[in-house]
Amino acid sequence: MMKQGLLYKPYGNRAILVQWPEIIDENQLQEVLFCKNSLEKKYPELILEITSSYNSLLIFYHSTIEDFYNAVFLLKSHNSTLILPQKQKNTLWTIPVCYDQKFAPDMEFYCSQKKLEKEQVVSWHSDKIYTVYFIGFLPGFLYLGGLDERLFLPRKTNPSLNVSKGAVAIGGKQTGIYPQNSPGGWCVIGQSPMSFFEVKKDHPCFVAPGDKVMFESISISKYNAISSLVEAGVYIPKNKIYEG
Repeated sequence: MMKQGLLYKPYGNRAILVQWPEIIDENQLQEVLFCKNSLEKKYPELILEITSSYNSLLIFYHSTIEDFYNAVFLLKSHNSTLILPQKQKNTLWTIPVCYDQKFAPDMEFYCSQKKLEKEQVVSWHSDKIYTVYFIGFLPGFLYLGGLDERLFLPRKTNPSLNVSKGAVAIGGKQTGIYPQNSPGGWCVIGQSPMSFFEVKKDHPCFVAPGDKVMFESISISKYNAISSLVEAGVYIPKNKIYEG
């Protein structure tokens, strides 16, 4: 059953924010996403769009909400009847990453801060299955949970002005991938040749919240080969069904 005691708040005159407890938890994420999918299917005539985060849903309506309390009552009634499946099926994506110094401008700094060898960092980083909690702050930026706690490191004090597209980085308790060139404060330890956001596609980002991700360490030559396939538009990311 769904958790009780969720918070419902007005968000402008056409949206409602639904909040779960402020924790990062995979079981709670599955509840958030299950609720999102259920609402989208049941109320397409009312709901324009729903965006999710670690612990919330922001529900946008087609028109102005005339009666906030009635809208909340409808949401509460719907959520109270939901029965969560015991097992979730998600897609597990394999993301190739080159950890060579050419693509890892912060690796030396990172290793010195953590007192680790590069080989340890690469091994521990690529030996986990991560959960995609949500996508933002840039379109296609994957916030991944499940980082080995031995790799935790706070964001850099002085952010970089230009982090490269495809950069794989660590910030705090998370790891993520920059989908385009942008400023950033996470430590870059590698780079993927893949493209994570293509605005002209029906689904610009092929990964979705709730999906799983694992990193595959590759050489520079393999990086260049995949990059050529991506540029030609013929690269197909490795994926399979993951039950957990």
